[in-house]
Amino acid sequence: MSHQLVIDLTREALVTALMIAAPMLLIALGVGLVIAIIQSVTQIQEQTLVFVPKLVLVGGAFIVGMPWLLQILIRYTTQLMRGIPAMVG
Repeated sequence: MSHQLVIDLTREALVTALMIAAPMLLIALGVGLVIAIIQSVTQIQEQTLVFVPKLVLVGGAFIVGMPWLLQILIRYTTQLMRGIPAMVG
């Protein structure tokens, strides 16, 4: 197994992980930012106020994006499994 192959496998794994996590993280970031602005305008500093909207929206995004997320994971896993003979030999 060459160094370049290890680097390529690591890069593909990181890109796949970022593609899986990015939509939920961006939604959580956006919701947190909007609620922080609302809290600063209304001067309500309740820490638990952010939790429920983030939970609902990130969970909804996960459910809506599930087919796309599974497609990415299946494509990555299939590509990885098909490449095993080339990695060993």
